Amino acid sequence: MLMQPVTTSSPHSLQRQTHFANYDVGFFNCAAELSGMSLNYARDEEIYGEGEDAEFVYKVAHGAVRTYKLLRDGRRQIGGFHLAGDLFGLDLGGRRHLTAEAVADSKVLVFKRRQVESVVAQNLAAARELWLTTANHLQHAEEHMLLLGRKTAIERLAAFLLEMDARSGQAGRIELPMLRRDIADYLGLTLETVSRSFSELQSAGVVELDGARHVVLRNRAALEEMGA
Repeated sequence: MLMQPVTTSSPHSLQRQTHFANYDVGFFNCAAELSGMSLNYARDEEIYGEGEDAEFVYKVAHGAVRTYKLLRDGRRQIGGFHLAGDLFGLDLGGRRHLTAEAVADSKVLVFKRRQVESVVAQNLAAARELWLTTANHLQHAEEHMLLLGRKTAIERLAAFLLEMDARSGQAGRIELPMLRRDIADYLGLTLETVSRSFSELQSAGVVELDGARHVVLRNRAALEEMGA
């Protein structure tokens, strides 16, 4: 059963409402009856903002999305990067705690939250899938907190590269969709520190850099020791 065209009070959705089109990818792997509508977002375009109603949940069909919070002094802390197949926007409560933006040109599937909740209430497999997703998000948040609080700059970058390698599906070769500024705001570092850490890893023969975003892992054991 396909959703009807989405309506919302969000200004971003209202501007794009006429661009909705059916997209044959469901929210859950086990509940094909829950299908979303697709939206295309350009690089750096906002998907939703902090404080908005959490009326919808999302799945990345293509591209990448970042979720972040702006601190009072204007600094940005990125909480996570969401790649193809990832779910996001699963906020607790009725308001957005973070802002979501496209990292690169992206296609995002939009689902009404109440319809997702209805499917979960009736489909045990879907409920389990959502529980695993939520547990993975919690585990990632815990690991990210440890990374920010206890690891050095080089250890943070090593852990980040290992994370991206595991998620890329191309062992040892990483095509980063995000800029180094994004990486810096994710790792709680300055742009200069991230660039210097990349150079140190390359000089040590741990990684090989091909441009700003293509990374080849040359010494995984050394990287794992740093990122552990």
